[in-house]
Amino acid sequence: MRSVPTSAIALCTLLAVAAVPLSAQPPAHEPGPCGQITKLCKRAGFIQGGAKAGQGLYTDCIAPIMRGTPQPPAAKTALPQVDAGVVAACKQKRPTFGEQAQKKASSKQPNDAP
Repeated sequence: MRSVPTSAIALCTLLAVAAVPLSAQPPAHEPGPCGQITKLCKRAGFIQGGAKAGQGLYTDCIAPIMRGTPQPPAAKTALPQVDAGVVAACKQKRPTFGEQAQKKASSKQPNDAP
């Protein structure tokens, strides 16, 4: 019987062991419709925490897109083009997506009551 070099066996074993975790990983998850809206807003230049500068991710981009309203007057960056079907799918999947910005903004405004 022919002898196989130990280094060849070790190399094959190493390759087999390294391949197992790669095949066991789930396929990359593509973002849903709400994730697509977030990605488009980020690509347009909106950032988390940028509301004071008129570039707030939620306040100046996501919330107006989800509500179908104009941006706040302080917004400095134009809204990206988002397919209406993507917005509808996001609303169906997460009906309150983008509303947290409205809640935060209204809680910071002074109370009009006497």
